[in-house]
Amino acid sequence: MTTEATAEQAQQALLEEFEMFDNWMDRYQYIIDMGKQLPPFPEEWKTPERKIQGCQSNVWIHHRREGEALHFDAVSDAAIVSGLIAVLMRIFNDRPPAEIRSTSPHFLQDLGLDKHLSPTRSNGLHAMLAKIYEVAESEAA
Repeated sequence: MTTEATAEQAQQALLEEFEMFDNWMDRYQYIIDMGKQLPPFPEEWKTPERKIQGCQSNVWIHHRREGEALHFDAVSDAAIVSGLIAVLMRIFNDRPPAEIRSTSPHFLQDLGLDKHLSPTRSNGLHAMLAKIYEVAESEAA
């Protein structure tokens, strides 16, 4: 469950946490550590329909509606990608579709993630983000 009241507040809290790191090695380690906190992802959810295309690593996303909010579970076979999933979950998980759709992922630019990830990791991150927005769009209809 998310702790910040809004996706925007979650982005701001994330940015503040990353300010305490002086270099990108420490930031990468923090992202990896966040990924280690992801909840278990059942093997039966690792289906072709749930697999994200465009990622260098294997990534699966499962979603369900919980009242007014969308709940996402996701997993990757790569440590850094698991951390990126954790970042996305922190901002977008357990939020109403309308809030997800209206939240610009400015944290990518504010943190410099796009500049510090390899092009394939960046493409994968954007593919995961696109899937979250796609789900929010279809659930809002």
